[in-house]
Amino acid sequence: MKTYLTAEGFINFLSYTGTGLLLLLLGVLVFELTTKFSDRELIRQGNIAVALKLWGKGIGLAIVLYTVWGHSLSLFDAFIWGVIGILTQVISYWIIEYILTPKTNLAQKVEEGNVAIGVSLFGASIAVGLIVAGSLTY
Repeated sequence: MKTYLTAEGFINFLSYTGTGLLLLLLGVLVFELTTKFSDRELIRQGNIAVALKLWGKGIGLAIVLYTVWGHSLSLFDAFIWGVIGILTQVISYWIIEYILTPKTNLAQKVEEGNVAIGVSLFGASIAVGLIVAGSLTY
């Protein structure tokens, strides 16, 4: 007789889901700390550019976590690679902000509500997430 749902399997599911959500929350908080303004407050005020920038990073990180969970050796391994994914996205944003666009203050433009910049950063964050995720399929 096959068993489809075991207590051990369910505990593993809860462990990975909880850790993944914790890493996603941690990543979003770290992303917020990299700006000089309150992302949440500007989103409450209706700043679409900030929402796009922040949740593009969140989606990019979720893509990384999805890949990490599928290829990790253990929950600890998944956690470590998830943290590496967060750091990689933060560093990638800094590269985009300071190296690729040195004459444009992207954070200021997003704070001002420049939706074109917000969409660009949204797309860049997802692209970085896909590249990092692809790099984690060892």
